[in-house]
Amino acid sequence: MEISAAGRLVVRISAADVGKRVSVRRLDETGGTQQNFTDTVGVLTSWDDGVLMITRRDGERVRIPESALVAGKVVPAEPARRRGPAASYEELARITARGWRPVESERLGEWELRAASGFTRRANSVLPLGDPGLPLDEALSAVRRWYGDRGLPAYIQTATGAAGTQEALCAELEARGWTREVTAELWIGALAPVADRETSGVVLSRDADADWLARYQRKGVSEVALRVLSSGPSVWFATVPGEDAPAAIGRCVVDGRWAGFAAVEVDPSQRRRGLASTVMAALARRALDEGASAAWLQVESDNAGARALYDGMGFAAHHAYHHYREPDVSGEAR
Repeated sequence: MEISAAGRLVVRISAADVGKRVSVRRLDETGGTQQNFTDTVGVLTSWDDGVLMITRRDGERVRIPESALVAGKVVPAEPARRRGPAASYEELARITARGWRPVESERLGEWELRAASGFTRRANSVLPLGDPGLPLDEALSAVRRWYGDRGLPAYIQTATGAAGTQEALCAELEARGWTREVTAELWIGALAPVADRETSGVVLSRDADADWLARYQRKGVSEVALRVLSSGPSVWFATVPGEDAPAAIGRCVVDGRWAGFAAVEVDPSQRRRGLASTVMAALARRALDEGASAAWLQVESDNAGARALYDGMGFAAHHAYHHYREPDVSGEAR
């Protein structure tokens, strides 16, 4: 924290620092006789009516009364990474979007509106990389009309926790009644360590065949879903054969230096045999052959098993991403 020459804590932030990454210390107003302090690091997304709102790396918003603030300073926009390849949020957002394409898209300024008959939120949400070219309320109205015309709820995919992410937009959406339904994290790591594992028994294919789909968690996959699954610059599907259905499957899309892993699923009766890492290793070797050197994947915050697996492979969280759903206002015109 910022400490003056006299040894006192100092508040060196103001409302002019909205949008910057800050570190603050506040007094815990728990009613006890002993003074306790809590530190918070994140993006200062608002400072109105004597209240600061700070969005942490994982997207959680922390409300701090100005009267409880005892110290604060602006800190670098992004902490030094401990491991893995260097990457900006915008680079990763574009790479991941190319690896999971919708069947229909349209530009709204620098925003991309994406639709795929409701198959996954990623393929049926707005990717807001930049300025929509309209005031926010007008842009949101246009978004809701576009999805309403397709019989779909409007979703906006945002990110927090890295330089260039959308903490301020998250705050604006929440102020307008948009609801965050899903939060996950995007992890990145070096590709070579993933490939340095056993790969025997894995069959690779360019197509998601009937066997692969029999293990995929989303049953009754439509033609639209198949188009999304097969989208991307260079897509590979991995299968470990089983008796009635594959013991394990996985998907990888190669795009330049990046290889993205998804749909890594294992028969519950076959878990804890290393099949997930085997599938990923086979896909990683193929991606290395195509010139990739870095890897990305997405994992939900409460999936402890997957997080432990990926951590052991050298992956680390880069940023969190969220899907905000439009307000449910009965009878409101789109």
